[in-house]
Amino acid sequence: MGEISKKLGLRIKELRENRGLTQLGLAEILNMEASNLSKIERGVQIPKEESLEKISKALDVELKDLFDYGHFVDKSTLINKINQILKFADEKKIQKYYRILINL
Repeated sequence: MGEISKKLGLRIKELRENRGLTQLGLAEILNMEASNLSKIERGVQIPKEESLEKISKALDVELKDLFDYGHFVDKSTLINKINQILKFADEKKIQKYYRILINL
């Protein structure tokens, strides 16, 4: 499947976990096989429109919120963005960023 289905699946998983639900728990609410929900979350299967509506209701979000996955960025893009920040930072800021990173 494509990038959209992967990001949609990650977003559904993120929202599910934020609500403290297991895959099995959400699947039961949706009256769906847990294996099908797993496929959706892995981006292997794209849910039908009616399933998207059920998922959004079960997760207590608007349908559009399922597609709010702009914060999912691949590793190489993140590294490039971090390098750009560091490139223009003074030594004091770089030391501050370093302290933040090592304390994560």
